Parts: sequence; C-alpha cells; structure tokens
Amino acid sequence: MSTTSIEDDALVLKSYIKSYPDFPLPGILFRDIFNVFQNTDGLKLLNNILKKYATEIAGTVDCVAMLEARGFLLGTLMALHLNVPCVPVRKKGKLPGKVAQLEYSLEYAKDVLEVQLDVLKEGKKVLVIDDLLATGGTLDASIQLLRKTGAEVVQAVVIMELVDLEARKKIDIPIKSFIQY
Repeated sequence: MSTTSIEDDALVLKSYIKSYPDFPLPGILFRDIFNVFQNTDGLKLLNNILKKYATEIAGTVDCVAMLEARGFLLGTLMALHLNVPCVPVRKKGKLPGKVAQLEYSLEYAKDVLEVQLDVLKEGKKVLVIDDLLATGGTLDASIQLLRKTGAEVVQAVVIMELVDLEARKKIDIPIKSFIQY
C-alpha cells in the first residue's frame, strides 16, 4: 500500500476526472469519473484510496449498498476491501425476486428505487457508495429504502461532491467524499 495520505491521493485522482461543459444540458458542467476507469494508473489510485479508507472503517459495516450505475463499480471494490457482501440498489424492474421499493422525486420527475428483500437482514450496518453527490435526492431515497428493510445505514461514501449544491443538509448520516468541487 502507498505511504501517501488519502487526501494526497485524492488530489492526484482529481486530475483524472474529465469535465464536460453544457452536458447534459446548457449551463451544466458534467464531472465524469469514467476516465479514471479507462486509465490503469487512475484505477489503481482509486482502488488505493478505497483500500485505505476501508482500513479506517473496518469492522463498522456489515454490507455495502451500491447505487446504480457507477456505484456498482465502486461498491464491489469497497466490499472486497472491507470483506463484506455488497447489495445493488437499482431502478424499478431490474431486480428479480421480492423487492422493497421507494418512489422519490427528482428535480422534474419521479423515479423508483428497489433493493432485494432477501439480501439485507434487520439491524445490518450498511455503507452506501456512489460516484457523485450532487443534489442528494438519490442518496437520500436510497437511505430511506434501505431503512425500510430494517438495515441501519451508518455512512455514505462518494468519490466526488458538488459542495455548492449543499446536499449534505438533506442527508442525516455521515458522508465521506474524497474530491470536492
């Protein structure tokens, strides 16, 4: 493992994030984490950050809940480093078996998230992971959904956070973000 700090590694990781002005709409600056995955050095760096953070929180969570879709890429790595299982939180209609679901509001629409009921046991301590915290709507809905299953959601981890949008004010659990914009 690297001897640099998580903060030092995150500064380097930030250089791998691509920005696309006016995507998907005019006036929006889209931050894309996929460039990290397209570069082996960036991917190794991201993996090291997650591994270091997993060492810090080891023993505090029983499961990692990964948010669709980029959270899937991060959640599997984090779960491996924590030596715990991972659970997908998906859009409606994508998971087989019995599911818990929660409808939530987006800026101009509604959506539904689901999680399989047989994968979470009551009282399990869950870490939620995703690539980006922007407005916080999806993260907040995911936390509510996981709580419906009886899970105890103890923390969220995101790689990037758009701090000017103040999503933390909506979320009632600790959030760890590695890169702030």
